Amino acid sequence: MTRSIIQTAEAPAAIGTYSQAVRVGNTVYVSGQIPLDPATGALVSGDIDAEIRRVFDNLLAITRAAGGNFADVAKLTVFLTDLTHFPRVNEIMATYFAKPYPARAAVGVAALPRGARVEMECILSF
Repeated sequence: MTRSIIQTAEAPAAIGTYSQAVRVGNTVYVSGQIPLDPATGALVSGDIDAEIRRVFDNLLAITRAAGGNFADVAKLTVFLTDLTHFPRVNEIMATYFAKPYPARAAVGVAALPRGARVEMECILSF
């Protein structure tokens, strides 16, 4: 199977040794996104809602660069430093995704890069 790298300026540049996304056949693996502003590379300021929305916006930009949209997401993984924010993820996710929703996991973690409170990764299938 062919493998290709997905890259867009509409999402933050990688801050480590990884690609924004990799396509293998009809599957796209999108790397974890934290709430970085793609224009500045800085963590967004504001409440948890601003962080969650920025992460979804970053994922959407990469998804579009891969030729898809959120309807193509088969699996979403959410990492939170505080699981009490999970209800906000659900509410905000409902504004980005339509039924049928993708499979999803939520994981509580001790810390995330750059002090972010949320990170998400996804897998698309075409």
